Order: sequence, then C-alpha cells, then structure tokens
Amino acid sequence: MDRPERPHQLMTPAEVALVFRVGPQTVSRWESRGRLSAIRTLGGQRRYYRAEIEAIVGGPVVVPDPTPPAA
Repeated sequence: MDRPERPHQLMTPAEVALVFRVGPQTVSRWESRGRLSAIRTLGGQRRYYRAEIEAIVGGPVVVPDPTPPAA
C-alpha cells in the first residue's frame, strides 16, 4: 500500500477499533497478520495511518466518542 499523503494523521488501536466496532486486540491481531500496517512510537505503541483506515472504510473516518452522554 502506498504511503499516505498525510502521515502525521495517526490513529490509536482504540480509535481504529471504534471505527470497525471490534476490540483493540483484534486491531493488533490484524496488524500482526498483515491486514493493516502500523508504525511504532518510541515507546513501542502502535499507530495506524488514518488514510489507510479511510481507504478500507471507503470514506472519511469519524471516530465515535467512547464516553456515554451525561444523564
């Protein structure tokens, strides 16, 4: 896959998981199996290119807010 035009726009495993409605561990598993590409931060954490996720989804990615609305 080509390198995204905006490499500074990265997503965490939790954000990608929210987009696909799976758990963060599933996203990490996809990366280890070559289905997604990730970079590692200096601390060893995975980050995913937003452009790659948008290409898979087929449009702009809107990350849902994980916190429930206040009652």
